[in-house]
Amino acid sequence: MAAPAPRLPGHVRIVEVGARDGLQNEKKIVATAAKIELVDRLSATGLQSIEATSFVSPKWIPQLADAAEVFAGITRLPGVHYPVLVPNLQGYERARAVGAEEIAIFTAASEAFNQRNINAGIDESLARFAPVMERACAEGVRVRGYVSTVLGCPYQGAVPLADVVRVARALHAMGCYEVSLGDTIGVGTPGKARAMLRAVAAEVPMAALAVHFHDTYGQALSNILACLEEGVAVVDSSVSGTGGCPYAKGASGNVASEDVVYMLHGLGIETGIDLGRLVETGRWLAALLGRDSGSKVTRALAAA
Repeated sequence: MAAPAPRLPGHVRIVEVGARDGLQNEKKIVATAAKIELVDRLSATGLQSIEATSFVSPKWIPQLADAAEVFAGITRLPGVHYPVLVPNLQGYERARAVGAEEIAIFTAASEAFNQRNINAGIDESLARFAPVMERACAEGVRVRGYVSTVLGCPYQGAVPLADVVRVARALHAMGCYEVSLGDTIGVGTPGKARAMLRAVAAEVPMAALAVHFHDTYGQALSNILACLEEGVAVVDSSVSGTGGCPYAKGASGNVASEDVVYMLHGLGIETGIDLGRLVETGRWLAALLGRDSGSKVTRALAAA
């Protein structure tokens, strides 16, 4: 007897990370006005969640040194969330000073990656976020959490599932309404992605989980589909496939938002996103960066 077909969610929310996770790894520093235009263009596509920038120290991420100016300059539409990344209480205060109403905090499931990335162990990184969470809770600020290296680390290699589960559970217990599980170097395959998600979902509600795949080995869409079949309904992606990881040598860009939306619409899953507008935004960004689009859908449309 054939196994029943997996049930897919009827609606998937895309968290667009191109303006932050994408641009922070580009060698070219994009002008402030262009960053603002990028976020505004993305807002016009129907996206509900757009990560706008990062309030990490400019010493570490010079590409986003103008975070305050960018966030103050964007047009925030009703019903759209514009989270910003913060590394500590100082970053939180900078973000709040320009009106940020949602933040994202980040750590990794790999001890070695954390040490290279933020010069702190996993437990120390979580402790740093305690005062941030306290302030955010008191001020009614939503907090999203990121867990990097859930399927592999450039320094450590394999990452035990137990470590991924422990960190995701800790972020959720601290008050993160959602925890994004990131394959930072793109080494995951559908079977491994499915097993990882199942392990985490045994400790954290599936409704509070998102997935974030890089496409280094061309597995991102397959991994996303495997996770959709498990019940996840939130996917991080980056317009034009921009980004990577400045602390993970060889990691290629995030999966392209255009490709994810094309797949989802092909599966009959609603996103609320105008794919045509998203493709145009990706083309505009690729031209701005002086390279071809990282979206296979966009390249196929151009060649048709």
